[in-house]
Amino acid sequence: MHIRHIVYSLPAGAASRILWLPPLLARIAVGWVFASTGWGKLHDLEQVIGFFAELGIPLPALQAPLVASTELICGLLLLAGLGTRIAALPLIGTMVVAIATAHWASVDSAAALLGLVETLYVVFLAWLSISGPGPVSLDAIFEREADSLATAAVRTPMPLRS
Repeated sequence: MHIRHIVYSLPAGAASRILWLPPLLARIAVGWVFASTGWGKLHDLEQVIGFFAELGIPLPALQAPLVASTELICGLLLLAGLGTRIAALPLIGTMVVAIATAHWASVDSAAALLGLVETLYVVFLAWLSISGPGPVSLDAIFEREADSLATAAVRTPMPLRS
C-alpha cells in the first residue's frame, strides 16, 4: 500500500460516505444555540431591551423582540433544515450587528475578530447558506419530492385536444 493511498485515498473514501454529517451537525449546533437564545430573550425582554439600550442600539424596545423572534424562528428553521439558505441570512445580520455593537471596541486584531464566537457563527451560517442544509433536512426531502413530481409530469403524455 502506497503512502499516497493511506494519506489521501482512504480518508477521502471514508469522508465521501459521511458527507451528510457536517451540514447536519452545523445546523443542529447553530440552530439549537439560536433557538434557545431567542427563546430566552423573548422571556426576558426587559433585560434585553436594557442591554440593547446600553449598547446604543437604536429603538431597543423594537429591536429586542425583533432580534429575539428572528433568533428563535430562524434557529428552529435551521434545526429542521427548512428554508436553510434563507434562514441563515438574518442570523448573519444579527451576528454582524452583535460584533459591531458589543465586541468591536475590544477587537484590535484579526485574531481577536476571528476569536469571537459570533464570527464562528457567521462562518457556519455563510457555509450553510451557500452549501445548503445537506441531505438530512426538510429542504432535501421537499426538493426530492419536487424533482419526482417534475419527472412524473414530463413522462405523462398530454392528452390531445380536438
